[in-house]
Amino acid sequence: MGTVKITILQTSDIHGNVFPLVYSSNKEKSLGLGKISTIIKNERKKNKNLLLIDNGDLIQGTPLTFHHVKKNQLKINPMITLLNELKYDAAVIGNHEFNYGMSVLEHAVSQSTFPWLSANILHKNTMDPVFGKPYIIKDLEGIKIAVLGVTTHYIPNWENPCHIADLTFEDAFETAKKWVNFIKKNEDPDIMIVSYHGGFERDIYTGERLEEITGENQGYQMCQQINGIDVLLTGHQHRTITETINNVVVVQPSFNGQAIGKVEFLFDKSQGMKIVDKTVTMIKAENTNTDEKLLALVKENEQKTQEWLDQPIGKVVGDMMIKDGFSLRLKEHPIIEFINKVQMDAAGVSISATALFYNESPGIPNQITMRDIVANYIYPNTLKVIRVSGKDIKDALERSAAYFLLKDGIIDVNPEFTHPKPQHYNYDMWEGIEYTFDLTKPIETRVVKLAKDGKSIRMDETFDVVMNNYRAGGGGNYPMFKGKPVIKDIPIDMSELMAEYILKRKIIHAEANHNWNIIWS
Repeated sequence: MGTVKITILQTSDIHGNVFPLVYSSNKEKSLGLGKISTIIKNERKKNKNLLLIDNGDLIQGTPLTFHHVKKNQLKINPMITLLNELKYDAAVIGNHEFNYGMSVLEHAVSQSTFPWLSANILHKNTMDPVFGKPYIIKDLEGIKIAVLGVTTHYIPNWENPCHIADLTFEDAFETAKKWVNFIKKNEDPDIMIVSYHGGFERDIYTGERLEEITGENQGYQMCQQINGIDVLLTGHQHRTITETINNVVVVQPSFNGQAIGKVEFLFDKSQGMKIVDKTVTMIKAENTNTDEKLLALVKENEQKTQEWLDQPIGKVVGDMMIKDGFSLRLKEHPIIEFINKVQMDAAGVSISATALFYNESPGIPNQITMRDIVANYIYPNTLKVIRVSGKDIKDALERSAAYFLLKDGIIDVNPEFTHPKPQHYNYDMWEGIEYTFDLTKPIETRVVKLAKDGKSIRMDETFDVVMNNYRAGGGGNYPMFKGKPVIKDIPIDMSELMAEYILKRKIIHAEANHNWNIIWS
C-alpha cells in the first residue's frame, strides 16, 4: 500500500505584517505574508497532503490593520482577505485578536472561509465555546488529523474589560487535557495537533522555570502531562523553536511573518497507518521572493494607509529623537515625558507611568507625521486611571528597578526582561512624582527616594494614576495594580490621543524635567 506523507505548516504572531517593510521608515525587511505566501505555494507544489494553520495574533499590529479598523472597518479585513486566498485550514484566537474590540473580531471571524478555534474561550452565560467547534477533523488520503485550538487564559490581565465583558477564559492546560482525551476517545485520529496560542513557562531542554508560574504560558506542562499529543504548535512568545519534548513535536515560528514552521509525518499504510518518520523544520522568509499577486489583493488598503501615515500634524522644537533605548531608561528622555504629558492631559490627573514599548523606536523628528506616532507607540493601548497606595507605587518602582543588573560597575539588562522573550516594555518611567533608584542595593530594595511635590510619600496615602490598560490590569508582572479601583476609563487609542494633543498645540517642545534619577556608584 506504500507510504503517505502529511505536511503541517504553521504561522503565528503575524501581527498584521503583509508587506516586506517596516512602517516607521518604509525600509525593506524580510517579513510579512507576502513572503510567507511564496513559501506556502512552493510547499503546496511539493506536498499534496498539506494542512495550513495560523496560531493567532493575526489581525493587530501594524498601521495597515489599525487604519482598516479606524477608517475602513465596513470592508473585509485585509488579513482575512489574504488568509482566505491562501486557503488556511484553521486559525486560533490570539490575545491580540481582542485589541480592537469584539465587533472587529466577530467581523473578521464571519468573513473567514476557515474556522477559528479556541476551546477555552467560552460564553459567560452558556459556557459554550465562543467561536464554534473547539476542534476540527481533516482527512488527507485516509490519514485522520485532529486540530484542537486553545488560547492563553491570561488575557483578562491585559485586555480592556469592555472588549471581553461576556467571555470566560478557562485554564488552557486543563481545557487541552479534557479535549485531547475526548478527541482521542471519540475521533481516534492518526495525528493529534494542539494549536496553542501560548508559549513555554520552562526551558524546553532543562525544564528550568523561566518565569513566575502565572498560567500565561503552559506549553511545557502540556507536553509533559497530557498524553496523546503528537504536535504542539505554539506562539505568543515570538521565539523560534523546532524541537521534540517528551515525544511531542513542538514548533514556534518567530513573529511578524519572518518564518513558517513545518512538520512532516510519514505513515506506512501497510503497518496500519503507523508513523515511521517525523521531522520538524523552520523555513525563513529571508531570501524569499515576495508574492506580488497576493499583495495586489490589499494594494488599495496599503495605499490609503501610506497616505494617512504621511499626513503632517505638527512640529517639535528641540530634539526628541532616540539614539539608544537603554540609555533612555537610565535618564529621562523628552519622548517619555511627552507621552506621560499626553496621558495626564487626557486623564486630568497629575501622576502618570509609561514605558518605551519598542527598543527600535526612532523618536519623533522636527516635522511630525502620523507615521512618527505609530512608529513610537506600536500598541493600540487605551488608558485607565486607577487609585493606588504609596506602597503600590513603591512596589511598582521596585519591579522596574529590577530591570537592571549591576556587576563590576557595569549596568546590563536583567535576563528576566529578555528571556524567554524581550520584555523591555515592562520597565516603566513615571511623571508627577520624584524618585531615585540605587542599583548598588539588592533587587526589591532599590527605591531610596519616593516623593511628590517635595514631600515623602507615605505608604498608606492614595493617589490616582494614569497608565495604559495593559499595565492597569497587572500585565507585565505588576500584580500591585490588579483589581484596583478604576476611577476613569479613557477608551481612545493612545496613538489617537497623541495625534490630537499635537494637532491642538501645533508645536511641541522637547524637554525633560528629570524628576527621577538612577545611581550606581
